[in-house]
Amino acid sequence: MQNFTLNAKGKKLGRIATEIAMILRGKNTPGFTPNKLPDHTVTIENADQIELSDARKNETYKTYSGYPGGLRHESRQHLLDRRGIREIFLRTVHGMLPNNKLRSEMLKRIIIKD
Repeated sequence: MQNFTLNAKGKKLGRIATEIAMILRGKNTPGFTPNKLPDHTVTIENADQIELSDARKNETYKTYSGYPGGLRHESRQHLLDRRGIREIFLRTVHGMLPNNKLRSEMLKRIIIKD
């Protein structure tokens, strides 16, 4: 099992999230197979020192319950106050991974240190 360590200090959220998604999929190895889960874990250090501008903090996340009137909007700043930086990293990387059965297993291999 390989452990990759990324330092998020002063980096933009999207830039580091693409690195995480690439490592979790195994695209950085020569034996990449899209239907196999690689033995990689990603550790993110200094996650709370990531660079987020005010415009990025005001962007919203949408969730839909499936019921009429069930569309909810929440700003990134409110989510940050409520759940912490881990939830923002997980939601960002979640959108960059393929929509298949391996996605949830890949997300479990992210270790975030504040």
